Amino acid sequence: MIDWQRVINLKDEIGDEDFDEVVPLFIEEVSEITNRLRAGVDLDRLEGDLHCLKGSALNLGFSEFSDLCHAGESLSAKGKAATVDVTAILDCFEVSKNAFLSGLQDGIAA
Repeated sequence: MIDWQRVINLKDEIGDEDFDEVVPLFIEEVSEITNRLRAGVDLDRLEGDLHCLKGSALNLGFSEFSDLCHAGESLSAKGKAATVDVTAILDCFEVSKNAFLSGLQDGIAA
């Protein structure tokens, strides 16, 4: 679910202080999009939303979430946005976010 090696590498690349600033920004940015999707999916905008989510997720090691976003983005690009399981993507984000924050708290990425 979480690519902890990616998290460790990012932390090493940008340093502890910047990492501690990046995490809340990532959560906030992704939450803005996921909250908008929860309120109602705009099929014309879905491909772009999922592309943005995918990129953010990859940067912070949310591997499963990123994979789901990529699959949904691909379907949307093929004109099949209505078949994307947005609920599964949103659920995966919540589970991933909780696992990520819990792992940070437990020192997995220390």
